[in-house]
Amino acid sequence: MSHDSELNWAGTLEYSAADIIDATTIDEVSSLVAGAERIRALGTRHSFSDIADTDALLVTVTGIEPDFVLDEEARTVTVGGGTRYGILARFLEDRGWALHNMGSLPHISIAGAIATGTHGSGNGNGVLSTAVSALEIVISDGERRTVRRGEPGFDGLVVGLGAFGVVVRVTLDIQPSFQVRQDVYRGLPWDVLLDDLDGVTSLGYSVSVFTDWVEETIANFWVKTRMDAGTEVVDEWRGAKRDIVSAGALWETSDDNLNEQGGKPGPWLERLPHFRLDRVPSAGDEIQTEYFVPRAQGADAIRALRALGPKIAPHLMITELRTAAADDLWLSMAYQRDSLIIHFTWKNEPKAVKALLPQIEEALAPFDARPHWGKLNTVDAATLERLYPRLPEFRALAAEWDPTGAFRNDYLDRLIFTGE
Repeated sequence: MSHDSELNWAGTLEYSAADIIDATTIDEVSSLVAGAERIRALGTRHSFSDIADTDALLVTVTGIEPDFVLDEEARTVTVGGGTRYGILARFLEDRGWALHNMGSLPHISIAGAIATGTHGSGNGNGVLSTAVSALEIVISDGERRTVRRGEPGFDGLVVGLGAFGVVVRVTLDIQPSFQVRQDVYRGLPWDVLLDDLDGVTSLGYSVSVFTDWVEETIANFWVKTRMDAGTEVVDEWRGAKRDIVSAGALWETSDDNLNEQGGKPGPWLERLPHFRLDRVPSAGDEIQTEYFVPRAQGADAIRALRALGPKIAPHLMITELRTAAADDLWLSMAYQRDSLIIHFTWKNEPKAVKALLPQIEEALAPFDARPHWGKLNTVDAATLERLYPRLPEFRALAAEWDPTGAFRNDYLDRLIFTGE
């Protein structure tokens, strides 16, 4: 099946591809890639940047069967790259297994999420890409190539930005299933957050702090506690009180698309994501921006942004602050540094947002803020060169895997392969 034109999930980005083809088998992907001069893979369209776009051919793998392969001895699961995280999570939970982390949306595709370094939350939790132990990729001649953790180039291939080929199968680490409770706290004083950011973000397995930047106290924060961790859940913490009634919608979304937040324990897949798989996520009509800064400098980064609060607030739905553990994946936003993740969900006001982004990026520049590859930003190639010390090796690896440039697009040419 093909389309003449398509939009991203929020309707804020139109793809410029000559055609979008929904592949239904890996063999079909192979023949499409082999026959195309230029081609890109498109996932569940949750990106706000033009990272997946091309003026040539787009192929989706979201219609290919998951074909789950569970290896309990190795503690891994292999699955189709276009499968949504929520679908894989259900398969695993039904068999007593779990992933280490989930993004706020269970609707996103596995291959798309890992290619862009998409993350989830938790001081001790690596981004979703850190669970990858093997990738099966259709390369430019249409052949399938598998690369495993520990093999040369693996750490460059995982957060691959689509530069190496079409990821059709992914092997992920798994662990025994666990229960999580989610509690909402309100009224956290700003000075507590700024003086003890680590204290706030270590209150649970995964913590999300929400703000509009101009409120007198923090709107609320969500604490996701693993029931097997022995962590005590308190009703009050340094001025913030647990809301035992409801979470309430934070922005223009309805309560019934959120996962249970009243402190009732439930399976990991129904607590770690903010949103339910069987509902439309978030607000939909929105723009998203996100930056990773070193967690040790997180409070100073927040202070710098608070100064811009009056400019940010009129165009903002909500900001979410989360964390991620350091990793060794070359183009991961958390590469070799524990990170604070500063996320903006904007109203669909592209002109105002694009005017604000350079000011936000200037405020965050002292902290070497790395933008999310799939979110809107104005960071240039020279800055990325400085932020990612392994970029030269990434380019060399891409040239080896894709010598004809079949998977290149304007995004990669503009930001990664400059000067070629």
